[in-house]
Amino acid sequence: MPDSAVDPKLPERHAPGHAAGHSDDQGIMIEKLLQFDMQQEIAKADQRRPWPAGILAQTLFKKENFRVVLIIMEPGKKISEHHADGALSVQVLKGQIQFRVPGKTETLAAGNLLMLDASIKHDLEAQSEAVFLLTIGWPGGEKLESLPHRGYGS
Repeated sequence: MPDSAVDPKLPERHAPGHAAGHSDDQGIMIEKLLQFDMQQEIAKADQRRPWPAGILAQTLFKKENFRVVLIIMEPGKKISEHHADGALSVQVLKGQIQFRVPGKTETLAAGNLLMLDASIKHDLEAQSEAVFLLTIGWPGGEKLESLPHRGYGS
């Protein structure tokens, strides 16, 4: 599955482990154990500014049914409405975001963790420079194929 499957609306994707020999040709991680220094990952991302559309999405870990993505957004930047075919979590490391689902808006600041079930439409906006980890787990093959509205991850 191509790395763009994380979310086609997000610009610039990178799988840093690939270059270091931690993944195969499709970007799927082959290591049994990986550790990331988040402060170092954020500092490396800052060196690549400016980012297209003011947003950087960097895949840290990728398996066929699981992703961990570091996302950094400049203040006021938005990720438009979309959904994932799997359950997801958003863990804010720095700054503040507004996370919207139909009928509800959650303001998330550093230290907050939000969980969202599969297939729920959502969007978000950075209220300040924001850094967060997006984790997505997809259902297995037949279950994923049977979903009526397949989003990213399929």
